[in-house]
Amino acid sequence: MQPFEALLEEAVAFHGHLCPGQVLGVRMAIAGCRALGIDEPKAAGKALAVFVEINRCAADALQSVTGCSLGRRNLWHVDYGKMAATFADLPAARAVRVVARDDARERVAHYVPGIRDARRAQTEGYGLMPDAELFALAPVAILPGWLDRRRGRVVCGRCGEGVNYGRETWAEGTVLCRPCAGDRYCVALASRTPPVA
Repeated sequence: MQPFEALLEEAVAFHGHLCPGQVLGVRMAIAGCRALGIDEPKAAGKALAVFVEINRCAADALQSVTGCSLGRRNLWHVDYGKMAATFADLPAARAVRVVARDDARERVAHYVPGIRDARRAQTEGYGLMPDAELFALAPVAILPGWLDRRRGRVVCGRCGEGVNYGRETWAEGTVLCRPCAGDRYCVALASRTPPVA
């Protein structure tokens, strides 16, 4: 694997700025891949899958270091709001979850005692801290169904939109997409364009 500094430089170029999340994401990717014995994550292709639990700067760093992406379906965003990611070596059926320790923030000053600005101290300090002080690692098993989502396509009985990969729900004997079942992030402000006849 490339040195931390080189990986961080690539991640910053991909993301657009240097911040504590970039440092954590790069270090997290290194720790997760190292725990699985993966030296060249970008060469692993679809043999490596990453489940990222936050949609912040660290997610871009994880994508930059591992080469995993949403479009390739080997980067999964599981929105738990946690600074954590799980790395899975699919052929070996092994996975490890890496969580940033909350108490790491308290120890940053020990590594960069002269820096008073918290953001700068975290950015520099997280790069210096040992993995054991920065992360908690635990072996995990990926639950069935998360990786094999090549099921068919169904049509929502309410809105008529297609739903892929088993993401539909059922209510009163009708197939519904998640938004029609109430799990939505937006609402329509105007009526839909009628379907083409």
